[in-house]
Amino acid sequence: MGVLALSDLAIAYGGETVVHGLSLDVSEGELLSLLGPSGAGKTTILKAVAGLLPPARGDIRIDGRTVRGLPPEKRSAVMVFQNPLLFPFMNVAQNIGFGLRMQGVAPDEARRRIRDILELTRLSGLEGRRVNEISGGQQQRVALARALVLKPSILLLDEPLSNLDANLRQQMRDLIQDIQSETRVTTLLVTHDQSEALMISHRIGLLLSGRLRQVGTPKDLYHRPVDRDVAEFFGGCNFFTGRIRQGVFGCELGSFPAPGISANGQHLTATIRPEDILIGADSDYPISGRVRRASFEGAATRLWVDCDAVSLVVLTPRSDLAPGRPVRLRLPVEKIRIFPPKKESASADVNQPSP
Repeated sequence: MGVLALSDLAIAYGGETVVHGLSLDVSEGELLSLLGPSGAGKTTILKAVAGLLPPARGDIRIDGRTVRGLPPEKRSAVMVFQNPLLFPFMNVAQNIGFGLRMQGVAPDEARRRIRDILELTRLSGLEGRRVNEISGGQQQRVALARALVLKPSILLLDEPLSNLDANLRQQMRDLIQDIQSETRVTTLLVTHDQSEALMISHRIGLLLSGRLRQVGTPKDLYHRPVDRDVAEFFGGCNFFTGRIRQGVFGCELGSFPAPGISANGQHLTATIRPEDILIGADSDYPISGRVRRASFEGAATRLWVDCDAVSLVVLTPRSDLAPGRPVRLRLPVEKIRIFPPKKESASADVNQPSP
């Protein structure tokens, strides 16, 4: 198995609570990323699951059994740290097999498991090398192999890609996905990189200031943020206010049907992602504006467009729109998100009720 359940977890450092009442379930075979800025409490949660830090309150259950009070070696949860923490006096195979020796695994079985994990982590042929004779990316793979060879119920990855350059990060992302898909090991991964979490995860839990703000699929958090803070974390930059009247959201950019919003007469905030704004030239594009700034980003160009009292950021494949150029825009109704009043827990698309 490999099921992790965190219930009302609170963790404190020096009398100050850094994780507040966190409840989270990670299903068997799932890769869930804890995403958030530095200081949000992500690594703290991993350490609590691994048994390296006692929670002040709440419970941690692995495969239905509470592990509070159990030492790390009794939890079947293995943590891979941001820095590989390998033994420099051992070669690759010896580093990988260290935990097996501590568990008293028979030598023949240990050799077989080391051989299999070397192949899985694409380290075959390097087993006799010292760790100072291999690259940083290979060292991180050795640390991953050392954890996987123990066949844990829960694999804990603490920002395993943050010390690698861009090319190696992409290779390691692919490797982690391939290994997780093949082994189906339940994985809790910590990262501050939004693109990494979006690419690698089955689900994402967003932590802000020690609180779990939203849990869902990558598409959920990217396209259906529950509030402005979540939207901003995922690159949202277009926000505008309006009032709901009889199922219509009226604002400075126009009026948009909002049948799923039950907040008649209230002022609410809406958002639309830069890539969802359309540029055209006919009456289907009712918003007029002027390009104030343009930034070429390779596959797309980012535009800052002034539309009377509102400024919008637009991401377009077009590269011919220079500053000073007049443009016409359209905001697709199905792409607009309206955030509910604070007391409500979910936002909604303007063209359908919240689920």
